[in-house]
Amino acid sequence: MARQRLGQHFLSDLECREQIARAIGVSRHSIGGARAGGEYSCWIEIGGGHGEMTEHLAASGAPVYAIELDASLIAGLRRLTNEYPNLNVVAGDVLELDLSQIAAGRRLRVYGNLPYYITSPILQRLFDVADLIDEIHIVIQHEVALRLAAAPGGSDYGYLSVLTQYFSRPEIALEIPREAFTPPPEVESALVTLRFPGARAKISVPDEKGFFDFVKLCFAKKRKTLVNNLRSLAAPAAVRQALETLQLRPDARAEQLGVAQLAALHQRLSEQPA
Repeated sequence: MARQRLGQHFLSDLECREQIARAIGVSRHSIGGARAGGEYSCWIEIGGGHGEMTEHLAASGAPVYAIELDASLIAGLRRLTNEYPNLNVVAGDVLELDLSQIAAGRRLRVYGNLPYYITSPILQRLFDVADLIDEIHIVIQHEVALRLAAAPGGSDYGYLSVLTQYFSRPEIALEIPREAFTPPPEVESALVTLRFPGARAKISVPDEKGFFDFVKLCFAKKRKTLVNNLRSLAAPAAVRQALETLQLRPDARAEQLGVAQLAALHQRLSEQPA
């Protein structure tokens, strides 16, 4: 039984599971089979559930740490360890666990069928340990997937797009219909792959927290220009001058700027005298 308060929608469709396994490189039927380098990397599974994807991950041969918050599912997951000694079941909340301690020096690959209501906090938690992660594969609401992968200039592009693309390179790998889940969610879903690093590797942001606070301010009211949204931070004339220096329109809106442009604007305004 799925617990509504936990946002559980179990991936019950066998064909869909295989498609996901192929997309993330752990299918036993795909060419090449399991990836090499298991001693240097491990899988973190967020929400092991009934083991719908846990077995695919464990069959890769790499260490797997299946995190599960629902105590009623723990025993079933632990029975899988009899077949897969590389599987470790971790009872707890991914938002509270120390992922670096779990990894124990290994690189991280992450898979999760995420509750829709908590997708953003989980992503933020993962980005906190971005230096340890090679890739993330998450099943999420399709609408949110579009936001993660959105390019500047579109209505889907916003704070979450910038945050995600700063740390990773997102791609929608697979669209998943409602009927693939039990119980079916009210919305369509998608598998999104995030490969690391993202724009962070190419730009200099000395104060990441300050930068993301700045980005939130830029997108505070999406229909307003940057000059208006940044009034609490800098005088309109200073914002216009910074935009001009970066060869951007004085009436530019946040949704028109890529990650590197937002970082450059933040740097310019940070250099302004108080």
